[in-house]
Amino acid sequence: MTKSSKKAAPAAKPAASKAPAKAKAAPAAKAAAPATATKLGKTELTDMIGDRAGLSKKDAGAALSAVLDIMGEALKAGQTIGLPGVGTLSVKATAARQGVRPGTSEKIQIAAGKKVSFKIATDLKKSL
Repeated sequence: MTKSSKKAAPAAKPAASKAPAKAKAAPAAKAAAPATATKLGKTELTDMIGDRAGLSKKDAGAALSAVLDIMGEALKAGQTIGLPGVGTLSVKATAARQGVRPGTSEKIQIAAGKKVSFKIATDLKKSL
C-alpha cells in the first residue's frame, strides 16, 4: 500500500503546480489591459499596421518582423538608423571603467563595450 500512496503524492504535486499557473494567468490577463495604455507591444503594432495599411495580420506581422530584423542587423554593423519624425538610433562605444560590486564594495573592472543610443526628433520632442 505504500506504493499506491507514493503514486498518489506525485499526482497531487502536478495538480498543485497547475493551480499557481492558473493564478498567474489571471493577473496577467488583467495586467494586459492597463499595459496597452502605457506600452505598445509587437502585437498591438501588428494590428495597427494591418488596419492602416489594409494588410492581413499575418502580412503586417511579417512586415514588422522584417523591419525589426533589418534594424537589428544594421545596428550590429554599426550603422545609424534614422526614423523620420521619431528620432535616430546609433551605436556608441563605451570606455572601460572601474566599478563597485554592490554588497561587497569590491572594486571591479568593467570592460569597454557598445551601447545603442537614441536621439529624439526635434518635432516629436516639442509636441510631447
